Amino acid sequence: MRNDRLTLSPSRRRFLMLGGAALAAPYVIAGPARAAGQVIVRTPGGAYDDIMRRHVYEPFTKETGITVMPVAATVSKLLAMFRANNVELDLIDTGDGPLVTLGRMGALAPIDYGSWKWSKPEDVGADYRHDTRVANFVYSTVLAYNKTRFPEGQHPRSWADFWDAGKFPGPRMLADMASGQPDLEIALLADGVPRDKIYPIDIDRAFKSLSRIRPQIRKFWDTGALSAQMLSDQEVVMGSIWNGRLQTLIDKGAPLGFDWNENMIQVQALSVFKGSPNQANAQKLIDFMMQPEVQAKYSMDLQYGPTNQKAFGHVPAEHLTRMPGGPNSKQIGFMRDVSWWESNRERVNRQWSRWILG
Repeated sequence: MRNDRLTLSPSRRRFLMLGGAALAAPYVIAGPARAAGQVIVRTPGGAYDDIMRRHVYEPFTKETGITVMPVAATVSKLLAMFRANNVELDLIDTGDGPLVTLGRMGALAPIDYGSWKWSKPEDVGADYRHDTRVANFVYSTVLAYNKTRFPEGQHPRSWADFWDAGKFPGPRMLADMASGQPDLEIALLADGVPRDKIYPIDIDRAFKSLSRIRPQIRKFWDTGALSAQMLSDQEVVMGSIWNGRLQTLIDKGAPLGFDWNENMIQVQALSVFKGSPNQANAQKLIDFMMQPEVQAKYSMDLQYGPTNQKAFGHVPAEHLTRMPGGPNSKQIGFMRDVSWWESNRERVNRQWSRWILG
């Protein structure tokens, strides 16, 4: 598989901002006869499908005879399906924010944990298991820095250090609202808020903190590709970035480093569309995908971390140090509160619009 698989980042845009593109023509996996059944899965597409086909879809079809059909669809398309009572797919694989919103609308069926036979629900971290969604991998926002500017032992180790432009000079970057959400949690950490006191976010305090570092921000990035480019081109000497994007640059030899301290853990998750034609098969595919051996394989290829805690036992030691949600990162990080964001996104968006133009 080409190295560009490692540039994958999960969908993070709020679904109402994504547009209403129609379903793409599905890729059909070769396998046993269609009579055995099928399951249609919404995925981010591209390199993600290549990885999941190899480690999940094809083995699942071989095991069960159920054909997997991944399709690319925006979440606004999913919303349109639900509103029209015309559900065309079974399993949704996307960022957890849209799933929270769809769940509040009553568009999702409960995850049938009681039917699992390949995986054990109790092996999946409690933070990752919910009534209508279950996370299939985790990723983190981390503090990255240029190692030529900040050698080992002299680099920023916290977001308070990031805010200290006197001790750590140079242009920086942080996330824009258009990336999914701005770095309000990071701004609060820099202002002295403990990790376990971040939520509910004090929005005014977060923006005041952002105002203090704003003169040092070269650009607020709106895509994972832009954040990676700015670090790679040395337009900035440090910044927030998704760990998978950063690890790809490091693996290609870029002189970059990062610190797991105060990393923000986020998830990609699975939900079953209520009223879908193949709900039972969708439940089976979730069960199959959550197996520790299976998760270990696709998590390593994605440069992210598994949610089944037994999966870490199937990961080589050299990979554990680079995995979010693992023993080297979870204890010193925190989970993004997606429910808070889905309840407050519009308010933050209005304040961001005023602040960024001020």
